[in-house]
Amino acid sequence: MANNDKNINRRRFLESTALAGIGVLGAGAVLSSCKKKLDNSALGLPPVLNAAPAGKKLRAGLVGVGNRGTGAAINFISAGPDLEIVALADVFQDKIDACRKRFESYKRPIPEENCFVGFDGYKKLMALKDVDVVLLATPPQFRPEHFKEAVKQQKHVFLEKPMAVDPVGIRSVIATAKKAEAIGLNVVTGTQRRHQEDYIETYKQVANGAIGEIVSAKAFWNQNHVWFRTREEGWDDMTYMIRNWNNFSWLCGDHILDTHVHNIDVVNWFVGKHPESAVGYGGRHRRLTGDQYDFFSIDFDFGNGLCSHSMCRQIDNCANGTGELIVGTEGYTNCQNTIFNHDGSIKWKFEYPKDENGQPMNKIKIPPYVQEHMHLVHAIRTGGYVNQAEQTAISTLTAIMGRTAAYTGKKITWDEIFKSDMDLGPKEIKFGPVDMEFPVPIPGTAHKA
Repeated sequence: MANNDKNINRRRFLESTALAGIGVLGAGAVLSSCKKKLDNSALGLPPVLNAAPAGKKLRAGLVGVGNRGTGAAINFISAGPDLEIVALADVFQDKIDACRKRFESYKRPIPEENCFVGFDGYKKLMALKDVDVVLLATPPQFRPEHFKEAVKQQKHVFLEKPMAVDPVGIRSVIATAKKAEAIGLNVVTGTQRRHQEDYIETYKQVANGAIGEIVSAKAFWNQNHVWFRTREEGWDDMTYMIRNWNNFSWLCGDHILDTHVHNIDVVNWFVGKHPESAVGYGGRHRRLTGDQYDFFSIDFDFGNGLCSHSMCRQIDNCANGTGELIVGTEGYTNCQNTIFNHDGSIKWKFEYPKDENGQPMNKIKIPPYVQEHMHLVHAIRTGGYVNQAEQTAISTLTAIMGRTAAYTGKKITWDEIFKSDMDLGPKEIKFGPVDMEFPVPIPGTAHKA
């Protein structure tokens, strides 16, 4: 790989395109405008289901058949009756072979003629007339283009998060989401907390005034290191990077997008809008491959004195934890299952199902990974409508704004990041050598001697 650009300059985050910013509606906004108790429908929340309803058989194709993709496909067929996986697409044959083998173990064989290998395999899959739904679970670099093709081919879509890795991709997703809405295609995304019963019920409490006016928030995803792969003999540049996609920012967006976007999305959801700007920092001390940071610490400013501290870290043997906290004038919440008074006493707590001994199980009945697909199938079969692509794109762009603030050391505004022509990765994506390097970003300037 040759070095054409240096550090953050390749991201060109401040060059503009003519598009306007976008807002969202959530608990904070609802609270200021409504007095009576609001239910799921009034709050735009999905139904909490025990199973998707029966109906016309739905056949799905899976694009991106690694561990997450195969898991999403299993979640889909677990969501209700008459759901099938009938086609696969991936750039690697061994991934398709492994996925087919797993489905054969469930006695659900996938025809070989419906399995497509290569960067254009997704187009061949989506051209199949008997595919009703596509599940998109490739590295997120490819999400915008795959989503665009799915809607072009008039398929309902499940999109794994994040939606993209850069503002160019985000704008593409938003545009495609609007096209999907115009022709009635349902779109569900992998922001599982929005599909999780305890989060949903806690959100309803906040929307109905349980903590008063929201004044601050924090979000965190701190964990040990995640998987990585070292280069093997015979792998060209592109093969290595895609095999090790979770460690290259142009493919996954860095872990502030790949994992921490879940927590960022929850804060946006509860607060009811996206931040106006971000200032932050991060660094790299422990990673062995790729170009990503090990940690981020971001201050998101929502305006009017409301800020959220957002942090994520992937380093072994540190203090770990994952979650969110929203503080209001009359209490605070962990967003998942409990609302507290300011003195720490419990004001409200979600009641989990009980086991055969009458003891709370401390978990919901239907895992959110399955509930996501129940919501999609429910919408398709009942004639309801769901389209979560734009709201998840907004949360993804929030994470991109935070990442860019850390990479550059500068304050980044929503308007700047939304209009940016930042487009990560090589100009042409194909197997073979890649005429580009991906140095770890260094913010600021060097000290003078």
